[in-house]
Amino acid sequence: MGTVNVIEVADPADDRLADYVRLRDSSLRRSLEAEHGLFLAEGEKVVRRALRAGYRPRSLLLTRRRRTVLDDVAAEFSAPVYVVDDAVAESLVGFHLHRGVLASFHRRPLPGVAEVVADARRVVVLEDIVDHTNVGAIFRSAAGLGVDAVVLAPRCADPLYRRAVKVSMGAVFTLPYARLDNWYNGLEDLRRRGFTLLALTPAPDAVPLAEAVDGDGRYALLLGTEGDGLSSRWIAQADVRARIPMAARDVDSLNVTAAAAIACYELTR
Repeated sequence: MGTVNVIEVADPADDRLADYVRLRDSSLRRSLEAEHGLFLAEGEKVVRRALRAGYRPRSLLLTRRRRTVLDDVAAEFSAPVYVVDDAVAESLVGFHLHRGVLASFHRRPLPGVAEVVADARRVVVLEDIVDHTNVGAIFRSAAGLGVDAVVLAPRCADPLYRRAVKVSMGAVFTLPYARLDNWYNGLEDLRRRGFTLLALTPAPDAVPLAEAVDGDGRYALLLGTEGDGLSSRWIAQADVRARIPMAARDVDSLNVTAAAAIACYELTR
């Protein structure tokens, strides 16, 4: 890596490293990232995917043993590249940074729902899924299986939070998404745009998901929160209640990430 923007830093309290402080403190990170309009990417592959997606870097943090890993894309880093010892990195972020690569990127303005779904045929809609790992895993399945877009309820976890980015393997950079302004009536806008609303539920009277989807329609698959599933209001607003049939009598459903993967396959095949 060229030397123009490479800066060796020995003090974890150096203000220049403020983007990377205490990565496991979720309340601090939400406040800091919202205030400064940034997000973090962890690991070489994910950083490369953020760059390919056109996100503009604020800075790069490398441990000394990994300082050359991104030499081939050094020209894309007009932002500073900070190099630190492993001990400095651990003191700064709050855990052993075994991948040795972090980057801080500028966020983009989030598009509206109308823009994101304009040309979409298959959409996943997440209601109040608050675990960042689950959100990241759902994005990865949706992107890999050919879903066109994701729509988030207002209280859903942030797809650009570090853990979600990491678990998605960068799928959050390439799969378009938007956030509803209104949980109470937000689904009606999707229906007006021609989407059939499919509520995924383990209810025994729901139809098997494979029978609820044909090849020609526009479908919005509704997935509910980790514990209770979809709210009664969203289930009532749906056009079709659909289920994933279970073979074992004592298992009525799957966790939301497994269910999302199966449902995305059925939705797009």
